Amino acid sequence: MSAILNCRTPALGGVMKECSVCKKWEFHFKACKNRHCPQCGAFEKAQWLEAQKKWLLPIHYYHVVFTIDHVFNPLVAFNQKLLFKLFIDTAAQLLKEFGQTYLGGEIGFSMVLHTWGQTMQDHLHLHFIVTGGALVASPTGYRWQAASREFLFPVLLLSNQFRNRFCFELAQRWAEGKLNTNDGALDVPTMLQHALSQNWEVYIQSPLYGPEKLIEYLGRYIFRIAISNHRIVSVGKDTVTFKYRDNRDEGEEKLMTLHAHEFIRRFLAHVLPAGFVRIRHFGLHHSSCRTKLQHARRALGLPFQLPVILKLKFLDWFQQITASTEDPRTCKFCGKGLMLPIREFGPLHGWRLTFISLFEVFRSWKFAFA
Repeated sequence: MSAILNCRTPALGGVMKECSVCKKWEFHFKACKNRHCPQCGAFEKAQWLEAQKKWLLPIHYYHVVFTIDHVFNPLVAFNQKLLFKLFIDTAAQLLKEFGQTYLGGEIGFSMVLHTWGQTMQDHLHLHFIVTGGALVASPTGYRWQAASREFLFPVLLLSNQFRNRFCFELAQRWAEGKLNTNDGALDVPTMLQHALSQNWEVYIQSPLYGPEKLIEYLGRYIFRIAISNHRIVSVGKDTVTFKYRDNRDEGEEKLMTLHAHEFIRRFLAHVLPAGFVRIRHFGLHHSSCRTKLQHARRALGLPFQLPVILKLKFLDWFQQITASTEDPRTCKFCGKGLMLPIREFGPLHGWRLTFISLFEVFRSWKFAFA
């Protein structure tokens, strides 16, 4: 909370910049760079998307979504790390097994954990990008076994096995006393009985877009959570109104108004435990399988060596997303020089904070009446 509140304010310090031509100066305050901050992460996301190109193959990819029964939501709230890991491990292991069973080899897949729905309610689910094929080892070497564009795995069987295995593993952990049941207030056996009586949802989407589109989809919430600023319509004295898509009404866009306290509670409910990694890679996408990935490339007619991904430069990225050739460092006062850093400063307090605040107010007035 402190990181998000202090982001790009004097509380985090900043940089003093001076124009190389007119010598006028201004302050730029530092970003918090917290992975949950709605203002941060755009450039980091672009860097992540660029890095994913190293495992892309000239094949079609499937989008697979696993969801657990909502009856476990209260239990997840008290056992986040344990149940997140169980959820991911169970789904990943099943995908590996189905790859061996139905394609005869090793598949590659990447995953992002989501814990929210459109209205920031609890909705724990996993998004996977899965290769439409597998690398098969044979006595004569490796070959690529492509999957049909209409069928990857039997979804009902995958759903049932996922439900049964997750519930079995959860029951084991409860029997071993590893679950926090809020001093017995959470009835795990009843939850398990209810969950096992339901049909769980595993969704497999046939390839509709190229892998770049799917990666972009996964990247939307890698460096932020729950809601982005563009969905917020208005902020009142005690309320927040935002846009959402109602999946029960064919995705129609609607408005929801929440009390500010409830809005903040829902947002913070999706902050991940410290050190927990939301993005995971498995099979051919994992760093330990780079040699196998190279064999897959050769089997698909690509060079054996993995592509060299150049580090994304901020200036190039900024000009690309703004569709402009203008340098973002161009001086706002003279329009000729570049605003270059001349001094860094730490968090501001006391008279220094007052001075900076007055300077910023004066500068905003000057631009308003220019």
